[in-house]
Amino acid sequence: MDFTRKSVVVIGAKRSGLAGAELLVKQGARVRVMDSEVLPAEEQARFDALGVPVVKQSPENLTADVIVISPGVPYDLPMLADARRRGVPVIGEVEMAAYFLKGPIIGITGSNGKTTTTALTGHLLRECGIASQVGGNIGRAVTSLIDSSTPEQWNVLELSSFQLESIEQFRARIAGCLNVTPDHLDRHHTFENYAAAKRRLFETQKKGDFAVLNYEDETCREFALHTAAQVFWFSSSQSVPRGVSADREEMCFAGQPFMKRRQIRLRGIHNLENVMAAALMAHLAGAKLADLGPAVESFPGVEHRIEFVRTLDGVDYFNDSKATNVDAVLKAVEAFPGNLWIILGGKDKGSDYVPLREPLRQKAKAALLIGAAAPLIAQALDSAVPLVESGDVAGAVRYARSHASAGDVVLLAPACASFDQFKNFEERGLHFKQVVAELF
Repeated sequence: MDFTRKSVVVIGAKRSGLAGAELLVKQGARVRVMDSEVLPAEEQARFDALGVPVVKQSPENLTADVIVISPGVPYDLPMLADARRRGVPVIGEVEMAAYFLKGPIIGITGSNGKTTTTALTGHLLRECGIASQVGGNIGRAVTSLIDSSTPEQWNVLELSSFQLESIEQFRARIAGCLNVTPDHLDRHHTFENYAAAKRRLFETQKKGDFAVLNYEDETCREFALHTAAQVFWFSSSQSVPRGVSADREEMCFAGQPFMKRRQIRLRGIHNLENVMAAALMAHLAGAKLADLGPAVESFPGVEHRIEFVRTLDGVDYFNDSKATNVDAVLKAVEAFPGNLWIILGGKDKGSDYVPLREPLRQKAKAALLIGAAAPLIAQALDSAVPLVESGDVAGAVRYARSHASAGDVVLLAPACASFDQFKNFEERGLHFKQVVAELF
């Protein structure tokens, strides 16, 4: 798409919106940015420096040749549906970036494990001598990767359902999905809509591309029916027709052992699956199987993902602030033998917390409830596990400090978004770590 002299409205003034506006200015477009909030002075200054006006988000300000939406903007907003009816293209920041990004793409999605798998895939490629850069939902907006992209370099992208629901021409040479479980139903309304957004990553692939899918996940298996790509599987529990499987000691590709399970430093079966997916994608991108074991062994993990914080008087503290849905919490709980003091709560996303009852009955000493979703979680967990209304993260940590015994684990795994008390899950995790560091 040629943006020269076109009037373009970018909706959303956060990281993706700013990167999109910068790209559009370089392409010679006449750009305006819309946002539902008044920007802080520092953020406003960045747009002022670009010569891009920021206006109030409203239908009256939506007159444009093209509309570009940031991931946080729902694709089904009435004013966007009206624009599409009028024939105005409405594209996402990821779709726009695809017009200009050089080099092949590895696109990674899933309800849980995306960030760890994306970071690990980039790490494996670098350790195996294959040029790559990492971005997307993991940190750098995709549009901000364009200037540093080259035809020979892989672009390893974490892609959320918000980013994928609006793609049309965006194409991943290698596309991976780790799992699909209910999440973001406050945005997508139904699980079917949510899964359909994830599925777009595979629907835009072509013959000669590769799709990497979790054989244990029913929705992932269904995705295989909707792609022209060659499908490779990974499974933590059984042999697969084509791809990576694991036994008690080793991981194998097409029956050939290439890595010891003990080389994986990350906790939990879900992280075994993340490693399998990353290793398979790296191999399809050119990494030698023999090089993958040492490369995995050197990967330290990702902040806020079952991250060890400290041991105090025999009690271990772990930060899993990125566990923002129920399935992520189930995976985190599975990674520990028991004696958990688990901190749950935040902003509800329309989740069903009942599946947490039995695992917490078996493994938790108490659930420490925080934030706006605390009453909903308490109702779902009633009688399954002792509940402690803690108010906030600091209150929960203090309670655990005074009641936990040597051998116990205090785990922040909220099952909720952070926006009731924090700017994002990173801020929540950093706050938890600070509170824990100050304990004595």
